Amino acid sequence: MSNAANENSASSGNSTGQAMKRMAIGIVVLVVATALLYFVAGDGFYLWAKAIHVIAVIAWMAGMLYLPRLFVYHVDAERGSVQSETFKVMERRLLRGIINPAMIVTWVFGLWLAWKGFAFHGGWLHGKIALVLVLSGLHGYLAGAVRKFAEDKNEKPARHWRIVNEIPTLLMIAIVILVIVKPF
Repeated sequence: MSNAANENSASSGNSTGQAMKRMAIGIVVLVVATALLYFVAGDGFYLWAKAIHVIAVIAWMAGMLYLPRLFVYHVDAERGSVQSETFKVMERRLLRGIINPAMIVTWVFGLWLAWKGFAFHGGWLHGKIALVLVLSGLHGYLAGAVRKFAEDKNEKPARHWRIVNEIPTLLMIAIVILVIVKPF
């Protein structure tokens, strides 16, 4: 293995360790801040939890809409090129730094709100949870694609990623209608 490859591998391992450390710190800060907010806000915590949930959903959706768009452009980049390597970094950071944490916060606060506010009752809520499960499955599919692109093993054309890019939007529309209109 060349010196450059060794340095890249070492910096990648170091970068992963730093990312894991930042993620752990972020989780601890979130847990402590949530606990403090719960005790300070008392009965008002429900509204704070709802606000945090909506903020996390917006961040999750932003990432879910942007990541497939990055794939569309990444497909056209020559493997091993500076542009391809830049896309790999962008995709990895977007997934690990925004999409994954936002999904976790969305689920944690969403489940708490479903339990506290609705005791998991309501057809609309069951429909919403089912669609969020589908969105989470798409999240997993995109995470797998990030790994394939990182290994230069993507076999999907740009058209595929353009179509995939529309799925989060359709899911979001259906989820928002269920939450706001509560049709059943």
